[in-house]
Parts: sequence; C-alpha cells; structure tokens
Amino acid sequence: MAETPPHVPADQVALRPAATVMLVRDDDQGTGIEVLMVQRNLNSDFVGGAYVFPGGAVDPADSTAQVEQRSGGRTDANASEILGIERGGLAYFIAVLRECFEEAGILLATDPAGTMLRLDDEVTAERFAVHRHKLNNRECTFVEIAEAEDLHLAVQDVAYFAHWITPEGAPRRYDTRFFVARAPEGQVPAHDAGEVIADVWISPAEALLAHQRNEIELIFPTIKNLQAISRFSTVDALLDAAAHAESIPAIMPRITVTGEGVRILLPGDDGYDDYVSPTHATPPTDFNATIKRVSHHANPGDGTTHS
Repeated sequence: MAETPPHVPADQVALRPAATVMLVRDDDQGTGIEVLMVQRNLNSDFVGGAYVFPGGAVDPADSTAQVEQRSGGRTDANASEILGIERGGLAYFIAVLRECFEEAGILLATDPAGTMLRLDDEVTAERFAVHRHKLNNRECTFVEIAEAEDLHLAVQDVAYFAHWITPEGAPRRYDTRFFVARAPEGQVPAHDAGEVIADVWISPAEALLAHQRNEIELIFPTIKNLQAISRFSTVDALLDAAAHAESIPAIMPRITVTGEGVRILLPGDDGYDDYVSPTHATPPTDFNATIKRVSHHANPGDGTTHS
C-alpha cells in the first residue's frame, strides 16, 4: 500500500479496518503464558523492525457469503454484535485468521468432525505450505483454501480483547480490533520472510523487559496489550476473562508535544478532551520516531507505566 504523501490534510487520511491476534499458549514450566510475536520487515514504512502480533488490514474477500458458510456457525450479525457495530463484524474475525496463516503459518480451522487442524505430518504440512504460498501471492482466497480442504474456520475460538485506533495526524490510520486465541497443537509458526522476518514465543513480561533493554522495538498498543495479558497465569484464565468482558471501549491515543517533550494521552487523561487535532498528517519518518519515543515512555523499565 502506498504511503500517505507529506502535507496531506489529516482529515483525508482514511481510517482502515484492521485486526490482529494474540496467539497464546501455556509455557512448558506451567508458570505463565507465552504469546506469539512477529517482527515487521526492517524496510516497512510503518515502524519497521518492531515486534507485533500477527495481523493486518481487513480485505473485501474477508466478508463474502462463502466465508460465512465456512465460519463454524458464527454469523456476521453475531460477530457484529460482539464488536458493537451494525454490520461487517465477521470480516474482522476472518481477517485475523487469514493474517495469522499468511504471516505466521498458523491456521485455526477444524475438520467436519470439529477436530482442530494439525500440520505435523510431512504430507499435510507440504500441502498447506503450497496453500499459504498461493494465498500470499494472491493466487487464491482464504475461503477457497477452506473449501478445498473442507475446513471450518475456527471463528468461535477467537475472543475479542481490545480496540485501538491510530492517533490523528498519522500517515496511516487503522481501526484495529485485537483478539486472543489459544495456539493449536501440531502447528509450528514460521514467518513469511516478507512482511515479517522473525517469529518468537515469548512471555509478555519478557517481551516488555526486552523492550526496556532496547533489545526489541515495541509500539504503544502492543505494549498496552502485553501489559494487559501479563496479569494472567494461564491461557484458560485469559480466554475466560476475554469471553466475559462486558464492554470493550475504543481507545484512540492523542499525541501532544509540550516543553517537557512528547506525550501520549489516553481517554480520561488530563488534557485529552482539550486536544486540538492536527491539520496535516505527520511525515512517516517523523511519526515513526515519535511512536518510538512515546512507546519507551509507556514501558520505562522502572516498574511504572505511563500513558
């Protein structure tokens, strides 16, 4: 996708729907959870090199009638109710499953008997590697893979967790829904060596510490969601909390520059409601630098967290 040119009015930067998934598993020691993170390509226009959760923009093909037939009983009406929107909710769930397969090689889907797909035999793994290659090269759609393999996409196993909107003034803006799901057995992540160049299972606490030590780059929403899931010691506890969340507010940070430096404001912070929207989008390089500064402020390494 082409980057927004400099000096474009901020209100002309389109807000694109997007979805991302925190794929989680219990660690081998039984002491906590791990989350799958992937590293963005170093040449990416938007915070290249940052570690994120698999995800991306919602595509038109994520919302076809054929997709709903392969969604394990979850309808667009039901998915939209969960997300608090009138229509189009199912596309977010499908997008997150598709992106997880495209970027990380993990496919959350079941056979007609309801058994989760495994890719731990060579023949099956090779067949799905071909499917993934074609999908990433836009030679087929996600639902066509499900139809060819007689699979139902495991939409019911994905829980809605958070909702973040890129700040005004960014060169790209996304309306992103965060989801959480249990990692399937018999599947091993493998980055696509394109949009993402590395993958790692890591505890939320260790990811935050690695960021504090400047070993990895994290962006603000990733930090906030890592902090949120770090409270849970098991995947069951995390998924139960997500399933029973009564409401999930949309969070749109606002970036301000004062004599004390750059600060990010969240709803409820002093000054949030007095914020004056920028008139033009920030150039990509400047915005990336700003995001890195405020992200380190949010995860300072002294045991405190800041907005």
